[in-house]
Amino acid sequence: MNIKSILFILALLIGNRAFSKDYELLSPDHKIKISIAVSDRVTWSVSKDTELLLQPSSIALLLNHKVQPGINPVLIKQQLKLHNDLIIATVPVKSKEIINLFNELKLDFKGGYTIYFRAYNDGVAYRFETNLKESSIEVTGETADFNFSGNNRVFWPLEENKDFLSHFESLYKDSVLTAFSNNQHAALPMLLFSASGTKMLVSEADLYDYPNLFLFGTGDKNLKAGFPKVIAESIPVRDRGIKITKLANYIAKTTGQRKYPWRSIAICKDDKDLLVNNLTYKLSTPSVITNTDWIKPGKVAWDWWNDNNIYGVDFKAGINTETYKYYIDFASAYGLDYIMLDEGWTRTTTDLLNPAKTIDIQALIDYGKFKNVGVWLWTLWEPLDKDMDNILAKYAKWGAKGIKVDFMARAEQYMVNFYERTAATAAKYKLMVDLHGAYKPVGLNHKYPNVLSYEGVRGAENNKWSTEITPTHNLTLPFIRMAAGPMDYTPGAMLNATKKNFNIVYSEPMSMGTRAHQVAMYVMYESPLQMLADNPSNYLKDTLCTRFISRIPTVWDKTIALEGKVGAYAIVARKNGNNWYISGMTDWNSRTFKASLTFLNNTQYKMEVLSDGVNASRHAADYKISNSTVTASNTIEINMEKGGGWTAILTPVH
Repeated sequence: MNIKSILFILALLIGNRAFSKDYELLSPDHKIKISIAVSDRVTWSVSKDTELLLQPSSIALLLNHKVQPGINPVLIKQQLKLHNDLIIATVPVKSKEIINLFNELKLDFKGGYTIYFRAYNDGVAYRFETNLKESSIEVTGETADFNFSGNNRVFWPLEENKDFLSHFESLYKDSVLTAFSNNQHAALPMLLFSASGTKMLVSEADLYDYPNLFLFGTGDKNLKAGFPKVIAESIPVRDRGIKITKLANYIAKTTGQRKYPWRSIAICKDDKDLLVNNLTYKLSTPSVITNTDWIKPGKVAWDWWNDNNIYGVDFKAGINTETYKYYIDFASAYGLDYIMLDEGWTRTTTDLLNPAKTIDIQALIDYGKFKNVGVWLWTLWEPLDKDMDNILAKYAKWGAKGIKVDFMARAEQYMVNFYERTAATAAKYKLMVDLHGAYKPVGLNHKYPNVLSYEGVRGAENNKWSTEITPTHNLTLPFIRMAAGPMDYTPGAMLNATKKNFNIVYSEPMSMGTRAHQVAMYVMYESPLQMLADNPSNYLKDTLCTRFISRIPTVWDKTIALEGKVGAYAIVARKNGNNWYISGMTDWNSRTFKASLTFLNNTQYKMEVLSDGVNASRHAADYKISNSTVTASNTIEINMEKGGGWTAILTPVH
């Protein structure tokens, strides 16, 4: 190579360096660092302490516009700020008071767009904002690369439909990044482990008027973003599905002046820290509902899982007024707040204004009022969407308390907008919402706290037709899916089985693991609307266990993670009012833990414990209840059998 060529290459390198700018953003505790490079593109990388977690990864928006945010950027302004306030959750899922402490770097670029980066002590995030003069633009794509620093262990929430049609009930494949090709994609949240064991939970927040983010494998240590396109044409499949026949060539048609969703990574060293991570909630829009007195979380007697298969009565069980009065009587006797009328209560699944001939809906709601039990009503999403205001106005006039909206099974822009439209219209009529057939929580329950829970979880209903709902699966959910927000798993099975004794029975379903494992879910699993999934007749056969469950609240002032390992075990302590509740769950391994009670205040507590019975490894329904008195100076022993659980209710001794 001659001297002219060397000088030319050096000039290129120096020139490129002159146009490249690097920025760093530290978390308030200085342990997490975001590095941003601005050259011919924008990249970000993330490290914790001295470990590089995310290598430089490109981010960009692709628009039908001369401005392409993140591509050939020209930086015109930067602004750094520290933010520190206290969020008071209207409906507290993990905790009522949430410290919202972060450093934020705002980068303004020529052309009318901004990129925000945030560094929290427990995670990082970025988002785009555009301020274009056009009232309408098309987003044709988005670059959101995740170039990890190694072939990380990953819990991959496998999705299979290329059109992104799904109920988003993930099973988590425990593997490594290179095991997944560009033909395989995953829903969020997704959990990865760095080489040193640092946990990274990838998700998104504040998602409005835009499709969900999915991640595709590459056969390497990198992941690429993918998004469902706008559905241009489709044909119906039965009453609740579609076949897509034509897609638009863009993923969103939206306004030129807006903020886009946060792309987030929650970061922690210990598995158990995932149990208390609130990053999605912190990144989301605060409540827009001013009067929230009518929003009442609580427990629900649910009909569908047990197939209305009640017994010991003098009427024919089924979808009829007599059966639901029985549910109301049961709920009233045990202090449950609600009953749910699931699919079948309407004349047809598409006629949401007229009850089945066997149901007197007004008489049921009135009877519930007399018994201090509210009524929730199930709906298919599409017929609701077609006449939402009229339908919800009628439900409110009847006196219903909430709606369970089902079978959305999509994640494109229109469906995201449907979620918000439902939340807003329901709030107008003071109705609460439970979203089923739904994608993961992305902050809607912060903006609209009348949205109490989401499905988007492979929960107890699958016991009716599969062997997938194992204790191992149950111990994966709290660390991944639940970190995004509340999940309507629907616990409470009263027919419990060991691994070898489990059978699939649709109309009289059972669960894998012990009775104590099921009871522990009422403290472990976060859902402000929490179901009692089994048959009231079964609950009435064991009033001791049922009464114990009925005393557990569904919202929490404070949560402390005591122990945890993804897919293996978890122990949490939660506070509601003056009482504390402790829950432990384990996989198919029996385990013993010692837990210090230093989180208690300086008073004595009566501790009532429901734990695995001595024969629970053979007869899974075996449990025992014991009582003791404890203080903050005590260390307790938590024993769990295979597939077992442990739950304590601690009340102050006056």
